[in-house]
Amino acid sequence: MQTLLSQIKNCKACEQHLVGGVNPVVAASVQSKIVIVGQAPGRIVHNTGIAWNDKSGDNLRAWLGVDKATFYNTELIAVIPMGFCYPGTGKTGDLPPRPECAPLWHQQLLSQMPNVELMLLVGQYAQNYYLGASARNTLTETVRHYQDYLPRYFPLPHPSPRNNIWQAKNEWFSREVLPELKLVIQDVLGKK
Repeated sequence: MQTLLSQIKNCKACEQHLVGGVNPVVAASVQSKIVIVGQAPGRIVHNTGIAWNDKSGDNLRAWLGVDKATFYNTELIAVIPMGFCYPGTGKTGDLPPRPECAPLWHQQLLSQMPNVELMLLVGQYAQNYYLGASARNTLTETVRHYQDYLPRYFPLPHPSPRNNIWQAKNEWFSREVLPELKLVIQDVLGKK
């Protein structure tokens, strides 16, 4: 695993497309029980090299009901984004994750993580990649039907503060999905 993580940290597969340069952000262990598959690092994460080290991360940890020590313990939780490097900024926010990373690295990582019981699919890129044809037509519908994907996958919207409008329009998410998410997380983390 350490050799693979070192190879990822030195990856330059999409360097020519990254205005901010390469800085792959990934965290995993052969012991990891949960894998968080998000989009790609934002500017703050790119600068610090620490996954989910921003407001989105604060929101995600609150959704999961875990503290920072648990969240950053790779023996419990791995972070494998769809794109490992910050893709840059577009007209309406960050650009999509680079398409090279997931096909190049995800299966190699997951093949060395035999204890994974749950994958959190954060956002439409992760959901489309891992759920394929079983993903619903919209992220909202995929998240609404999260139970269809358990026990392996738990689809979530992105926890960005920009998604507060989505959460306000979809009150069922806070009322129904988040309590269930916390229970599933505690069940997986509580197992020896």
